[in-house]
Amino acid sequence: MSGSWNDFNGAKNNANLIPKGTLAKVRLTIRPGGFDDPAQGWTGGYATRGSTGSVYLSGEFTVLEGPYARRKVFSLIGLYSPNGPNWANMGRSLVRGILNSARGISDKDNSPEAQAARRINGFGDLDGIEFVARIDIGSDTNGDDKNEIRGAVTPDHRDYASLMGAAPRPTPAAPAQPSAAPQAPTGAPGRPSWAQ
Repeated sequence: MSGSWNDFNGAKNNANLIPKGTLAKVRLTIRPGGFDDPAQGWTGGYATRGSTGSVYLSGEFTVLEGPYARRKVFSLIGLYSPNGPNWANMGRSLVRGILNSARGISDKDNSPEAQAARRINGFGDLDGIEFVARIDIGSDTNGDDKNEIRGAVTPDHRDYASLMGAAPRPTPAAPAQPSAAPQAPTGAPGRPSWAQ
């Protein structure tokens, strides 16, 4: 045992922060705030309206694997600020990154399929979504350090496949020989698996 139980000057500070820049697969849970604005498409009670008039999604991001598994990071996803569009634009960028990461879409891909993958029916589509996050360190309302999620890692990143648990894309091979029995389709024709 190190140190005495009546003198705690030599005890380590228990900041308990995940190091800045850590990449981890996370699951987003939206903590409902009960605020709806159907004109904006904010329905289902997912949005929260703060005392300053700002509107946001209150996100709880649970690390799913690795040395920080089961740890939670709490971050807000901005939807509206009375101070201007910057916070909402940062929120939209984060959601775009989350969708790209969760659905395996390169940020550079502007195909019709990629554009469809970046659309949601409502905030309920984000509740429970799993993606690779870049964990950052910000400040809470008291000025103390806290972990935040400000960005998502897309398939363009070299560590994406191993973190997401996806097998690397196979290299093109010679055409397969036809088999005797046809294989049943795995999903609806022309629809990616995430849209099933």
